[in-house]
Amino acid sequence: MTMQIDARGLLCPLPVLRLRKRLMALPKGSRVTLLATDPAAVIDVPHFCAESGHRLISRRQVAPGETEYIVERGPVCAIAAD
Repeated sequence: MTMQIDARGLLCPLPVLRLRKRLMALPKGSRVTLLATDPAAVIDVPHFCAESGHRLISRRQVAPGETEYIVERGPVCAIAAD
């Protein structure tokens, strides 16, 4: 099952913060789809995944200025939830 986060219209760091919050509540291997229009997300999402132990499955442009990211929850989160 893939959950979806609609972060269109939100600016950095909100798309990644919403992604982080959703992933923290899910078991390993769960997938989340993030829709974002923030141009910084193209850098922020892959960086977040690399630093947190998650896997960026795919990134694709779904409309002008709108990108879809599919992220799989990793086994360990290096950045703990507070």
